[in-house]
Amino acid sequence: MQLTVKKHLNQLPSAFILDMDGSFFLGDALLPGALEILDWFNKNEIRFTFLTNNTSRGKLEYVAKLTGMGVKQEDVRIYSAGDATIAYLKSNFPGKKVFLVGTESLQRNFLDGGIDLVEDDPDVLVLSYDTELTYQKLVDFCLYLRRGLPYLATHPDLNCPSPIGPLPDIGAFMALIETSTGRIPDVILGKPNPGIVKELAHKWKLDVSEMMMVGDRLYTDIALGQTSGVKTTLVLSGETKRGDLVKSSYQPDLVCENLADLLRFLTEFSTEEKRI
Repeated sequence: MQLTVKKHLNQLPSAFILDMDGSFFLGDALLPGALEILDWFNKNEIRFTFLTNNTSRGKLEYVAKLTGMGVKQEDVRIYSAGDATIAYLKSNFPGKKVFLVGTESLQRNFLDGGIDLVEDDPDVLVLSYDTELTYQKLVDFCLYLRRGLPYLATHPDLNCPSPIGPLPDIGAFMALIETSTGRIPDVILGKPNPGIVKELAHKWKLDVSEMMMVGDRLYTDIALGQTSGVKTTLVLSGETKRGDLVKSSYQPDLVCENLADLLRFLTEFSTEEKRI
C-alpha cells in the first residue's frame, strides 16, 4: 500500500461520489477493491453514487455494464454529465431546440429527459463525448456555431482511459472546433462544475464537507474539491500518475493506488474513530 494523506481528515465522510472509468473499472475489467468497497459502504450505512463525465454511454448501458461485472442492481446509482446537461438545459433553455453531437444512447437519454433534439434550425448546441462522431456532425456543428448560437459541452475531459491507452475525449473535440471556429464552450457541465455536488448534497441533506469524491483525474475529479468544497481522493489506477501531482495545482486530500488501497485506509480510520 502506498497511500499518502495530503491533508488532515478529522472524520469519516458520510457519503462518497465514485468516478467509474479508470477508478472503478478499466475497459471491461473491475479494478482492485471495486466490489469490496461497495460492500463496506453498505455495511457501514454510508451513502454513495457513481458520477461519470463519460457521455458516450447511456444510463441503461452503464447499468448493464456494472451488473455484468458483478455489481448488485441496488448498488447501481449513476449520475452523469449527461444528466447534469439535461438539467441545465431544462432550467436555462426551457423548450428550446437542441442540436446534440452525441451517441445514439445519449440522444435517447436527452429525449427521455424532455429535450427537443433537432438537426435543423437549432437554438442551442451541445457537444459530448461522441464515439460515433462523423465528419458531417462536425461540419454541421461548426456551421451552427458560426451563427453565434449558445454552445454547451457536457464535460472537459481531454482523454478517456482504456486498457490500450488514453483515447481522445471531448476536450480533444473542443480543441478541434476552436481551431476551426474560434469558439470555446459558453458553459462546461460535468466535473469539476460544482453544480453536481450541490445537487447531491441537497438530495442527501448533507454539507459538501461531509462528502468525498474519488477519481483518477486531477483536473476534473480532484478539481471538484476546489470548486465545490468536497473532500477528494485520487486513485492512481487511471489517467494520473504520482509524478503528475508535483506540477498540478489540484491537490487531493488522499492519494491511493486503487480502491482496495482506499478501503484499507477507511477500515483503519473507522476502527480508530470507534476507539476514540
